[in-house]
Amino acid sequence: MKTKDDFKSIIQLDSELNQIQDFDLLLERILFEARKVVNADAGSIYIVTPTEKGEEGTEKLAIKYSQNDTFQKHLPPGQKMIYSIFSVPISEKSISGYCALKRTLINIPDMYNIPPEAPYSFNSSFDRVTGYKTISSLTIPLASTDKKAMGVIQVMNAKNSDGEVIPFTSDDEVFLTHFATNATMVLQRSYITRAMILRMIKMSELRDPKETGTHVNRVAGYAVEIYDRWAFHHQVPQDEKARFRDTLKISSMLHDVGKVAISDAILKKPARFTPEEYKIMQNHTIYGASLFSDPSSPADNLSRDIALTHHENWDGTGYPGWINPDTGEIEKADEQGNPIGKKGEEIPLAGRIVALADVYDALCSKRVYKEPWTEEDVLNELKKLSGTKFDPELIEIFFEILPSIKQTREQYPEEDI
Repeated sequence: MKTKDDFKSIIQLDSELNQIQDFDLLLERILFEARKVVNADAGSIYIVTPTEKGEEGTEKLAIKYSQNDTFQKHLPPGQKMIYSIFSVPISEKSISGYCALKRTLINIPDMYNIPPEAPYSFNSSFDRVTGYKTISSLTIPLASTDKKAMGVIQVMNAKNSDGEVIPFTSDDEVFLTHFATNATMVLQRSYITRAMILRMIKMSELRDPKETGTHVNRVAGYAVEIYDRWAFHHQVPQDEKARFRDTLKISSMLHDVGKVAISDAILKKPARFTPEEYKIMQNHTIYGASLFSDPSSPADNLSRDIALTHHENWDGTGYPGWINPDTGEIEKADEQGNPIGKKGEEIPLAGRIVALADVYDALCSKRVYKEPWTEEDVLNELKKLSGTKFDPELIEIFFEILPSIKQTREQYPEEDI
């Protein structure tokens, strides 16, 4: 039986969710809190996405996050669970697909004893492969205010105070329904923010074919994974970590927004730049930072830092160096009057993180002037550049979390060029 304190915690949670800006991080938090509300051991959250060319139907459910306390307990502290990236059709054949199609809650006490007349069935292949037994499940739609399906939350294996798996109750249905309704409203707001950012990226993409939505999503995803591990090593308080990673996710997507000020003759050149063209191209860091010259939020401040410093090198050989992006004034110069590059921890943490994330993605990706590097060559190059181009600590962290990095890349596959 749910108590008055349970209702208070739900109300408090609604307020906390409203503070998260990034769509993906909000999904991750929603799944975590949904499981917590009904004491579920595991769960997944799916989002409605368009089908690819040749696939059946116009929409599908794509998994965004999966969590499992039983598996997590067996991992080293700070390490994240890796899960399969897949999608399912929105149809009556699967439980999540039926939930999205009919916009209806599905409470199953025993997944291995679903009534034969039910149109959907349980795919037990995950259980067979992992040895995990899914017993109870509660699946609920995330529907927008106009009743359009946005996704599905599916939680599994409710547990009682003794840790025994039990069916989800009618109280759980009420709580999760209330939670999903409020979470959907927050998701809609966050989706609008994401759409606005991606429109800005699309504007850059019209100018620079390399600046795609999948590229910036990958870079932002890598950046958050790297920061999470850095924060774990530095024992950053959870509240501070949550705020920074949310701002970092949005701000890192805008790292190259200054390219809109570079001429098409350079941006769209299907070959490597000449030294003169490369010098002009370097100004995109200054142009990008100047877009945030009147910051009104932490995201503006961090976007400015990242745009300005994501091409600085750990050893001071990067660009643009010590220069004021608003006035163009050189703040620190060498004997020839050129700006001195920022080095080491003079470069903001976010700039150092995005520098690594951006180069990794560029090396892995196909460009009009190059084929993607092999994974072995990419990783060897990153190791070689530790202490010169990149912060050595961040390189160590990158290799610690390499499975999570690869999973992020799988979530946003390369587009054809």
